[in-house]
Amino acid sequence: MQKAKVYFTKEITPESLVKIYEAMGRELKDKVAVKISTGEPGGHNFLQPKFIQPLVNKLKGTIVECCTAYRGKRFDAKTHWESIAAHGFTDIAPCDIMDEDGEVKIPVTGGGKLKGYNIVGDHVSRYGSMLMLSHFKGHQMGGFGGALKNMSIGVASRNGKAWIHSVGRTADPDESWKFTEDQDGFLESMAEACQSVVTYYGEQNMAYINVANRLSVDCDCNSHPKEPEMADIGIFASLDPVALDRCCYDAIINSPDEGKASLVKRMEKRHAIHLVITAEKLGLGTQDYEIIEI
Repeated sequence: MQKAKVYFTKEITPESLVKIYEAMGRELKDKVAVKISTGEPGGHNFLQPKFIQPLVNKLKGTIVECCTAYRGKRFDAKTHWESIAAHGFTDIAPCDIMDEDGEVKIPVTGGGKLKGYNIVGDHVSRYGSMLMLSHFKGHQMGGFGGALKNMSIGVASRNGKAWIHSVGRTADPDESWKFTEDQDGFLESMAEACQSVVTYYGEQNMAYINVANRLSVDCDCNSHPKEPEMADIGIFASLDPVALDRCCYDAIINSPDEGKASLVKRMEKRHAIHLVITAEKLGLGTQDYEIIEI
């Protein structure tokens, strides 16, 4: 397999976000879903509306989300909509909670943790292509959150999130937290969920951007995330989600910034790179990449 191209810019501006999308050379067609995390109320590290607005508008995109499996402000659609509006996203583009009206099973054709299916919001059928626009940062359970986490947990419905977290043992959100001992199984379940989403839309209808700023050890789902201890790195983009997340992981591991210590510890403790390794085994991309600075 040839090396995957990962585009990179140190500039974290609305203009550079558009520029790096264009550098990938893929025109997302039909109705475009832009999958982001709109952030748990109380948090403040999520990608800001004004930052992403020019790119979302260029794509004539719809910002899409799904409800959470934990009982926070985004657990049900009503309060989730309130959170999306409060964070300013409804001011810049159409928004959609994809599991607001129900969910659907889509097939997983690799691995065996999810027993052959992923559970996603039934609004997935409204879109012909998807941009995974992810804030790369730490994560309490996954070690880090990037394109693969956004595509798996992020696209899954509330019950689908429970299905992934419990490694295919329950789709009940309240029951799923009893099944968190199998960390590698959880990461493998996320990879399987990613495979189902790529298969559903088609590889040619997907693109991926990771913004490595506000590098907290905590996810945007945390209402009180720790402040970042290392400096922003930049924006990464690729048509290969495996290469993209691997490149961001490597950028942190190899950074000379001493503030990386807590984030590195979090990623290593949660065996985060196992997600990338499994996704590669499932045929979602390669860990062999070249960086193209723009």
